[in-house]
Amino acid sequence: MSSGQSEGPAVAIAMKGYPRLSETFIAQELLGLQRLGLSFAIWSLRHPTDGARHLMHREITAPLHYLPEYLHDDWPRVLRGMARAFARPSIIRLLGVFLRDFVRDRTSNRLRRFGQACVMARELPAGTRHLHVHYLHTPASVIRYAALSRGLSWSFSAHAKDIWTTPDWEKREKIADARWGVTCTRDGHAELTRLADRQDKIALLYHGLDLARFPAPPAARSERDGSDPAEPVRFITIGRAVAKKGFDDLLAALAILPADLNWQLIHIGGGEMLAALKAQAERLGLAARIEWRGPQAQDVVIAALREADLFVLPSKQANNGDRDGLPNVVMEAASQALPIVATDFAGIPEFVRHGREGLLLRPGDVTALAKALDGLSRDPQWRAKLGAAAFDRLRAEFSAQAGLERVHRALLAAVAGKDGGGP
Repeated sequence: MSSGQSEGPAVAIAMKGYPRLSETFIAQELLGLQRLGLSFAIWSLRHPTDGARHLMHREITAPLHYLPEYLHDDWPRVLRGMARAFARPSIIRLLGVFLRDFVRDRTSNRLRRFGQACVMARELPAGTRHLHVHYLHTPASVIRYAALSRGLSWSFSAHAKDIWTTPDWEKREKIADARWGVTCTRDGHAELTRLADRQDKIALLYHGLDLARFPAPPAARSERDGSDPAEPVRFITIGRAVAKKGFDDLLAALAILPADLNWQLIHIGGGEMLAALKAQAERLGLAARIEWRGPQAQDVVIAALREADLFVLPSKQANNGDRDGLPNVVMEAASQALPIVATDFAGIPEFVRHGREGLLLRPGDVTALAKALDGLSRDPQWRAKLGAAAFDRLRAEFSAQAGLERVHRALLAAVAGKDGGGP
């Protein structure tokens, strides 16, 4: 690991964990910035836990650095980082910011963020000019402290949980210290702009999809209508098994579908609630109809989407305030011309319009969810119409390239020290 002597890339891009199967939008952005010619290094607060990697991860060639996930894991490295931080004139301001944060958040996690930041500040190459971070909660704390220590500018991409579970005081102060920020839904943009010191500081940028990474939709889909036990209608849902995804509501809805409807559900994703969901499916008598495939690389996900008849994601707000943004999996389903059944919640209706690209329901309305699944299952022509509209909307209005180019320009401006806003 560098001690800060080599020049290295001018931009450091940080995140909580890299690479992660559930964060295709981050991999897509990194690969896109690489193709636009940006020289950057990746800094991760923890090692990956997923066993597989997306093909995109193999194409990204940026230098990759891991910070000590727990300070005791590599205490000599942490001590070197802290010694260097305390030797800099910036320590007075850094300690002032950190101690003010710690008074309001007296947790070991806050101490760990400070230690990781000291390590990062010491090990950033001398040529580093700007830091960018994905997520405004824990990762942004590390980057904010590291930027203060080294006297660098920084920016952020905020997504979902980090917006809705971070206290207002912390969001407000981070936004004030950052050069600019971006987020990917109208709700998130409104929330961050409410707290911003400048109204133009936060930009709304949809992730979009790089359609070059996806095959064209199947030329024709099955005519399955749920009447044949040998050819059940295939539902697919994708996402980590966490409360905000609403998979418990999906299971409850499946349990009240009419007995004469033949269906199968594929779930792709890991997550902390997976065992509880499997137990719920057993209690409801659904286990034989559900295939839990666990986390998968994107080529496997795409193959599953192509074989499915309908995509479903009943997102809702979790008890801790966590909610989705605009999940990339919704657009990935659209890339294969799948009709979408989802909730009228968070960023989903910014892509899916009720009755046009899919059906939108109130979060938590299990009866309405069952009715939507039943109706679409029995009408393959309706599914085809909605799926074609979803693909057309994706292609026309949610391309990734425009957003990538804006982020690229803003990062180059930050490196050059130019005045002005963000993307």
